[in-house]
Amino acid sequence: MNIEHLVKMANQIGSFFSTMPDRDQAIADLASHLKRFWEPRMRKAFLEHIEKTQGEGLDPIVLEAVNRHMQQLAV
Repeated sequence: MNIEHLVKMANQIGSFFSTMPDRDQAIADLASHLKRFWEPRMRKAFLEHIEKTQGEGLDPIVLEAVNRHMQQLAV
């Protein structure tokens, strides 16, 4: 899994959801999107990157969504 590509995609998704007026809903929807549309091995590599680098390269909204919804994404 190319982690740079996953980070770029996550930031693009985050950019889309960051335009929502309700930030809490945007964060929940972002996490839900990653859960529904990213296959488990993509999420696994992504979460490992976050654990190893504290989210290097990720936009704040993406990192916040992952931190708030870690259990949902790890399954």
